[in-house]
Amino acid sequence: MRKVAFAFGVACLLTMPASFVTAQNVHGEMEHHPRIAKAIHELEDAIAYLEAAPHDFGGHKAAAIRDSRAAIEQLRKAMAYRAREDRR
Repeated sequence: MRKVAFAFGVACLLTMPASFVTAQNVHGEMEHHPRIAKAIHELEDAIAYLEAAPHDFGGHKAAAIRDSRAAIEQLRKAMAYRAREDRR
């Protein structure tokens, strides 16, 4: 059991710098693409507004929240892709 825990700890330490670099690069990409960064911010704001709203917008609230989250995910993946390509 100790060996498994040790191996897991080593794996976490080895992968941590790579993910940190990727996060830094993605942040840099957001600076290069301010319209995408703004779109993510606006979508997050719209989700918060919808979630706090007392009504369901004619039954469209849940789908709007779901689709907005999916859009944010795709925009972040696009920026992560650019960050990886720029590192090459």
